[in-house]
Amino acid sequence: MGCSSEGVAAALRAAAETVAEHRGELVELDRAIGDGDHGENLSRGFTAIVSALETEVPATPSAVAKLAATTLISKVGGAAGPLYGTAFLRASTRLGDAAEVDVPLLVSALEAALEGVQARGKAVAGDATMVDALIPAVAAASAAAGSADASVASVLAAAASAADAGAESTVDLVPRKGRASYLGERAVGHLDPGARSTALLLHAFAEAAR
Repeated sequence: MGCSSEGVAAALRAAAETVAEHRGELVELDRAIGDGDHGENLSRGFTAIVSALETEVPATPSAVAKLAATTLISKVGGAAGPLYGTAFLRASTRLGDAAEVDVPLLVSALEAALEGVQARGKAVAGDATMVDALIPAVAAASAAAGSADASVASVLAAAASAADAGAESTVDLVPRKGRASYLGERAVGHLDPGARSTALLLHAFAEAAR
């Protein structure tokens, strides 16, 4: 069973609720190592996405992802807007004109999102960024897709769980990208806010797919 444009829209609405719920936590995480605006920025971006979807849900999953991308890029400051915007834009391109997102297409879209984030932010594994949550998430999604009873929901759940572990790993890393990198060793012991929000979004998507 694939996921239609309505399903993708529902996942984005669920993500907006999750971001609103964890806004304070993301602000605190970012305040410890950055400028404290990550929760605020993401909340603004996803609120704007929900509001755009109220007018009209685009006809294809790709078009819904593109709407999310353009909204985030235009409404969100800091690194979050361009990075998440690029992720959704690359995913949108990979989805093409498919009427539904099935398991192989989902994995392909997640891979494209990761490639977009890495191309935009120039981060690799171990830099203590959202990439440390995304790389294991995409690997787990790909592995889960190989199961005989794989579904969009089970693949996203595997990705979310791996993203949690990946985000936790940033606590022990010295950041090499973004504002946190200015702190060097002093940033060790802090969870990267972008890695945390990546895991939160994947959990929201998985929940919506269930």
